[in-house]
Amino acid sequence: MPPAKPVAQRPLPDRTATGREADLRAEIERLKVAIAKAERKIGDLETHADTDPLLDIRSRRGFMRELTRSIAHMQRYRGEAALVFIDLDGFKPVNDRYGHAAGDAVLKAVAHELVSHVRASDVVARLGGDEFCVLLWNLSAAQAEHKARDLEQLIEGVRVAHGDSWISVGASAGVMPITADSAAESVVDAADKAMYARKKERKAARG
Repeated sequence: MPPAKPVAQRPLPDRTATGREADLRAEIERLKVAIAKAERKIGDLETHADTDPLLDIRSRRGFMRELTRSIAHMQRYRGEAALVFIDLDGFKPVNDRYGHAAGDAVLKAVAHELVSHVRASDVVARLGGDEFCVLLWNLSAAQAEHKARDLEQLIEGVRVAHGDSWISVGASAGVMPITADSAAESVVDAADKAMYARKKERKAARG
């Protein structure tokens, strides 16, 4: 009889290799979870950086990002917009006479009134100190100018109780139309200059 052919042996699975693959898959999943957590953390930090911690409206950083996005939107879709730069008149004496807590209360009251009297599509921000900006959408230059005067009167009507006293401030608002060719920093600078011109005009009117 011819000799029997040897039976081919199937190689045994490499348990070591299978274990390494499982470890790699587990490490990949762990990294995915860690990356997702880090991305959420970054998002939270960016939100905090974009928000004024005292007033819960956009900070200068958040406003500039929003303004840049808005200009990019206008470049693509056109439309009208304007920037109102507001500086409070007589705010420093409030801090000097009543203290910074009273000044903070005034800033909060002003921010609340501004947010309450613009549309949801508009953007209110504190650029720093007692300076605010309002981004107004879909308004002509004349309409934005009229809105700025309304906001001045609105702020002048704010009254904040402090002991037996009532604290109030004034406001000067400069307006700058925004076009698709605008640059964010340039628009803010131009609106700032318009605000100072308005402040001089109001001072001259008061004599």
